[in-house]
Amino acid sequence: MSTTQRLPVPAGGGPAQAGGYRPELRRTLGFRDLVVYGLVFMVPIAPFGIFGSVYTASGGMVALAYVIGMVAMLFTAASYAQMVNAFPLAGSVYNYAGRGIGAPVGFLAGWAILLDYLLVPSLLYLIASVAMHATVPAVPVWLWLIGFVLFNTVVNVFGIRMTARITLVMLAGEAIVLVVFLVAAGLALLEGKGHGSVWSPVFNSATFTSSVVFGAVSVAVLSFLGFDGISMLAEENRGGAGQIGKAMLAALGLAGLLFIAQTWVAALLVPDPAGLLANGDPDGVAFYDAARVAGGSWLATLTAVATAIAWGVANSMVAQVATSRLLFAMARDRQLPRFLRKVSIKHGVPANAIVLTAVLSVAIGLYMAWRSDGIALLSSLINFGALSAFLVLHVAVVWHYVIRNKSRNLWSHLLLPAAGFTILMYVVINANVAAQRLALIWLGIGVVVLIGLYAAGRRPTLSGMTTPTAKDAA
Repeated sequence: MSTTQRLPVPAGGGPAQAGGYRPELRRTLGFRDLVVYGLVFMVPIAPFGIFGSVYTASGGMVALAYVIGMVAMLFTAASYAQMVNAFPLAGSVYNYAGRGIGAPVGFLAGWAILLDYLLVPSLLYLIASVAMHATVPAVPVWLWLIGFVLFNTVVNVFGIRMTARITLVMLAGEAIVLVVFLVAAGLALLEGKGHGSVWSPVFNSATFTSSVVFGAVSVAVLSFLGFDGISMLAEENRGGAGQIGKAMLAALGLAGLLFIAQTWVAALLVPDPAGLLANGDPDGVAFYDAARVAGGSWLATLTAVATAIAWGVANSMVAQVATSRLLFAMARDRQLPRFLRKVSIKHGVPANAIVLTAVLSVAIGLYMAWRSDGIALLSSLINFGALSAFLVLHVAVVWHYVIRNKSRNLWSHLLLPAAGFTILMYVVINANVAAQRLALIWLGIGVVVLIGLYAAGRRPTLSGMTTPTAKDAA
């Protein structure tokens, strides 16, 4: 993992210096590198695993849910771009909210997105296990799940990391599978194998209500999460802060078009639309059933195996690394138990944090596999945490630019973040009720932890934090 050396801040520094850091990472990444990075993290075939949940929640209007989700994330990317311009640092919502508004707000934003980090590995393992069970029914979901977790844990404990070359190979493989599916599906539709109107995945008067569609968006946006990882490369980008925002928008646009296309044609090929709407997709195989209609058993197997490899190995391995490092960092800052600080002398990795992440992944994954709505509930919980943090990000843009620095660029610094905030708030309001309750409990715990930190004299701070001036934000 790359680190940034913290140095004394020279007088009259720019935005980065105003934040208390001087960027020291080597600037080697261009626009294409940033876009590819974003696509790798979002996974071009991400909808394969949650298609059935989105289809059921949206009343069949799965493509519409992805259109709205893409629009909401584009507004969020615009707010990220503004905060990167103000603080061109490797960072996250925690960093930008903390510097744009205040350290305590940043802590709560970080706590909200921590829910995302803790649950993402479990969801990835569960979806991969369901996909492999659909391919090899003799092996139960729980056994596949434990197998994926053990494999990735051993790899991560021994310090073996996926190289950029392997990641690119994975991305290329996913793209090939997606093209094969789209071609086969297109031919199947031309042969008359589709159901209903070609526009039904976008609008169905029999099932349409705003609450239904936005409730489905709360699940669909899971496919977009990861685009914000581009902001982590702000100090390694050689094209200036503005290029970060452009790369986010480009990656989101490309991924969004791919998501809409694949879910649109899959919705037209679902073998039993009425049954899927009435009974949901407890086994998580709706997309593979549509692939079987499009091309036969070989295509169903191909899409299921591609999902398993993408979610269960590549992405879950990266997610486990990220989660374990987050737990290690918080323990090092005395905000979590000390045993999570332990680093393996032999392998140089936070072994205890990796093992804890694995244990949580197995426990949560097995429980959600037992529930009929496990994938949908996990997706909603993860999205609730991420969307709550994104809401704070939009507020940070307005607070930093308009309130603190009196910006007159109301389009970029008020209207766009306000529009993004409004859409996301409506999505959160219409999210899964059980997810809302659990996530609000989590946020309540965060407030208690924050109060406890103040009481213990360990109030949240950002190293080198100073108050940005109007000149810095210009």
